[in-house]
Amino acid sequence: MMQNERRVVSVILQNEASALSRITDLFSARGYNIESLTVAPIPESKYSRLTIATSGSVRVIEQIIKQLHKLIPVLRVYEHADLVEKEMAMVKFPIGENLSDIETLSKAYNGKIVNVGNDMIIAMVADEPKRVSHYLEAVKRFNPKEIVRSGTVALER
Repeated sequence: MMQNERRVVSVILQNEASALSRITDLFSARGYNIESLTVAPIPESKYSRLTIATSGSVRVIEQIIKQLHKLIPVLRVYEHADLVEKEMAMVKFPIGENLSDIETLSKAYNGKIVNVGNDMIIAMVADEPKRVSHYLEAVKRFNPKEIVRSGTVALER
C-alpha cells in the first residue's frame, strides 16, 4: 500500500473569472483531496497566487502537478520542497474568560488579542499549520464561541 504524503503546491494563474473553478474542478473530477486552498492577487500584476495543501500517494501528487500544468489559466506551478509555511486562525472568546491568559497563550503562537468588545474577545495567531492546530486544541479550555482558520500560504526558501 502506498503511503500518503502532504504537499504544498503554489500555482500562478491569470486573475480571471472562473480560473479558480477550473482548478477546483480538476481536483473534484479526479477525486484529489484539498486540505486547504488560499488565493489572492499578486500585487501590480494580472496574476493570482493560489496555494494548495493536498495529500495523496506520490503517484497522485505527480498527477496533480501534471494536470495543473495543462490548465489554460495556469502560468506556473511550484511544488515546494523547502518552504516557509504559515496559516492564520482567529478565535472569539466570551468576555468572562481570562484576558491575560488568552493573550499569553496567543503570544506563544505568534498571535495577540486583536479586539475586545462588550461581550467578546478576539485573538488571532499566525504560525505553522501544526502549531495552529495545537493552539486551537489549547484554547478549548477558554470556551471559544467561534473559530475561523485560513488556508496555508507558503514561500520557497
